[in-house]
Amino acid sequence: MALLRVILNVIWLVLAGLPLAIGYFLAGILCCILIVTIPWGIASFRIANYVLWPFGRTVIDRPTAGVASTIGNVIWILVAGIWLVIGHILSAAALAVTIIGIPLAIAEIKIIPVTLTPLGKRIVPSDQAFATLGSMRI
Repeated sequence: MALLRVILNVIWLVLAGLPLAIGYFLAGILCCILIVTIPWGIASFRIANYVLWPFGRTVIDRPTAGVASTIGNVIWILVAGIWLVIGHILSAAALAVTIIGIPLAIAEIKIIPVTLTPLGKRIVPSDQAFATLGSMRI
């Protein structure tokens, strides 16, 4: 299973990961230049790291995220999130045309929630996600 993840990540890196990561990295730099948008810049860097190697990792909500994250996510959705999601959907449709591209299209769709609402999220290894959820108090 680990070998399959590595193979998919390498194919992903070449076909979709590197261009996506560069885009998110440039957006992060732009957001960090403008002082007010630093939280979105940090989130863009986190997403850039995630889109480079997505197989074997997942996104979970941070339980300590509060109202500020929610407000920031609403602003993000209106300014950039919706356009990024449209780009991911179009890219997923293009990847899904081939049999090899179907798992990559699924990964592209998997990235949409963190792209739409990046604040208040953590990216963890897939096997750690359930352990983290089990240790949270409800």
